[in-house]
Amino acid sequence: MTRSADTPHGTPDTPAGTSGAPVDAPTGAPTASRRTLLAAAASLAVAATAGTAVPAAAASRTQAQAGGHRSHTHPCKKETANPLVDYHAWTSSSDWRSGTAEGTEAASGTRPGLTLAASVGTTDYTDPHTGTTATWEYARWTSPVYELTVPATEAIASWNAHTPKGTWLQIELQGSYSDGTQTPWYVMGRWASGDEDIKRTSVDGQSDDRSSVYTDTFSIDDPSAGLRLASARLRLTLYRAPGSTAAPVVWRAGVMGSDVPDRFEVPATTPSVARELAVPRFSQNIHAGEYPEYDGGGEAWCSATSSSMVIKFWGRGPSAADMAWIDPSYADPEVDQAARYVYDYQYEGCGNWPFNAAYAATYPDFQGVVTRLGSLTDAERLIDAGIPIITSQSFLASELTGANYGTSGHLMVIAGFTPEGDVVANDPASSSDDAVRNVYLRREFENIWLRTKRYDDKGKVKSGTGGVCYLYFPADPTAAQLAALEAVGVR
Repeated sequence: MTRSADTPHGTPDTPAGTSGAPVDAPTGAPTASRRTLLAAAASLAVAATAGTAVPAAAASRTQAQAGGHRSHTHPCKKETANPLVDYHAWTSSSDWRSGTAEGTEAASGTRPGLTLAASVGTTDYTDPHTGTTATWEYARWTSPVYELTVPATEAIASWNAHTPKGTWLQIELQGSYSDGTQTPWYVMGRWASGDEDIKRTSVDGQSDDRSSVYTDTFSIDDPSAGLRLASARLRLTLYRAPGSTAAPVVWRAGVMGSDVPDRFEVPATTPSVARELAVPRFSQNIHAGEYPEYDGGGEAWCSATSSSMVIKFWGRGPSAADMAWIDPSYADPEVDQAARYVYDYQYEGCGNWPFNAAYAATYPDFQGVVTRLGSLTDAERLIDAGIPIITSQSFLASELTGANYGTSGHLMVIAGFTPEGDVVANDPASSSDDAVRNVYLRREFENIWLRTKRYDDKGKVKSGTGGVCYLYFPADPTAAQLAALEAVGVR
């Protein structure tokens, strides 16, 4: 299973060399079509008339703003995490002191991190999106090998970091197959929180004919043959201008492995929580035509818009100075800000999942994770603890009552659940901010989000995300939030 395959997610890309410095792509790499369009402009133009919330016996708009809730059960008690997914992260001082450090060290401070202490070499990097070649010094950290509790068909790395001006980082993944052989080192992202030094990018063309990387997702090429990813480790290479004292700091580096089976339908769950969080409401469609250099403008900004809603929910976001570059006549300028700073120049879009999580975590004392959930029960557990969920799904207009549009890939925010268990979704594919709150039928929403196979409007089999979501939460969560996160496998 790869990301929504109506227009496949991208071409597999280049492993970095063992030096830790970026290298050119090998020849003979497989090719695929350009990418999945997360919110195709044509599809979402239809949604401009679909913003009215579907009537349901949900909490009133006034109650939603107040964030009141009623919990039928207490779902935050520890239970077995999703047996199809294993998320593991390195976050603590002891984590950063484990593995192999080459010029890196555990950063001091209240939030443990990994930073560049001393250069171990220099490398020239030619930015493929600008043609500019620059020399960078670097240090490197390689995590211990992590044995996945779920031998995986897919894996996604995500990270939280700060890269001051003149610095950037590369994150790579290597694993062992279930037959004992190893994957190459795969580049999972070249990233900076800004865009002045390098253009943040995924890397196309990476494959060993057994697995491939599609933008942000490692995938076993033929899961039906039984091959799986049995273990994984990450390698962080931290770069800065030669002679500089600036240094990136990484606070979280995680990998999510999963083996979600091919399925057109998922089991229905029973409602257990009625609560609606007061998540701000932003429409992507009101940004149509703004800054077309970022994926054609706002009609395709579902991911950036969803991220902006949840970032603002937590009281974070860009300052007026940060947004001084944005036309002051534009509403909700934080959405334009997010689109610029999540944009993947290779993918040519704002829907790179880890880039969105990394952007969220650039705000103070904040974290972002990409994982998969196993059911709406998992989502209820998080909502009950006050944590909204950004979900990725694809569907026909006929499969989601009240949406009035279809899409090959779209992000929206689960903001809560009605007393009947239906999903209160802040759907950015709406005609205005006031129309963003929608109530979608539980059974329909659960299926379009969690399935891995579906039929398009021509009857062809396409893929679904299998429950992919972004989770954003404070660096110091409450006890209830910690328990809810741990219950869905995030620590």
